[in-house]
Amino acid sequence: MSAPPKVTKQSHTRQQVLDLIERLGVGTAIPSERQLSADLGVSRLTLRAALDDLAREGYLVRRRGSGTYVQHPKIAQELTITSFSDDMRRRGMTPGSRTLSMSTTLAGARLGRFLNVSPSEEIVVVKRLRLADGETMAIETLHIAAALVPGLTPKALDGSFYELLRDHYGVMIVEGTQAIEPTVTNEEESEALGVPLHSPAFLFERTSRDEAGRTVEFVQSVYRGDRYRIVTELRRRDV
Repeated sequence: MSAPPKVTKQSHTRQQVLDLIERLGVGTAIPSERQLSADLGVSRLTLRAALDDLAREGYLVRRRGSGTYVQHPKIAQELTITSFSDDMRRRGMTPGSRTLSMSTTLAGARLGRFLNVSPSEEIVVVKRLRLADGETMAIETLHIAAALVPGLTPKALDGSFYELLRDHYGVMIVEGTQAIEPTVTNEEESEALGVPLHSPAFLFERTSRDEAGRTVEFVQSVYRGDRYRIVTELRRRDV
């Protein structure tokens, strides 16, 4: 019979801090490193390693000159064809959206290729800030052929775009292709998301299609790296 895995001092300290986080609640400052190391009976080095782990996982956020605060843990981004609003509701959070800009332009060669339309066709470009429980999560740039959404207004985009497509335009998104890569926030993204310049982030690029296989949208989204992690279910293929 194998021996149970050894619990390291750092993992034990991490669990103790997690228990503290549960008691304090989101938005509360944790005690200083000096105080915590004394309370838990561990070295500052061990405590700092545990705090670094929890900060990377999104349980804590450090604010320069202010302290370390409890925040919501990272949201697991599952790779499914679902709207942001539905995803947040499923996690018990209240979704929100704020339209930052909306314009109409010609598709051009690159966007025409993504949307499978002529370069001379008009498309609508919308930039939105996505929120959950009032906190910034992502900045999203949506591209869609103008002919698919006549009369679209910024106000109509305050909610779920997929619900708007389905209920108002009779378009149902059923499948898509998505690419994900690590990135850092630029100046505009940092300001909109309320994070420091060059903060870690995920860049999502999605092309979505309706039931007839028609390309409906091309979306580029920058998600906060301190609020998201990617989860993929893996299965072995029989050879």
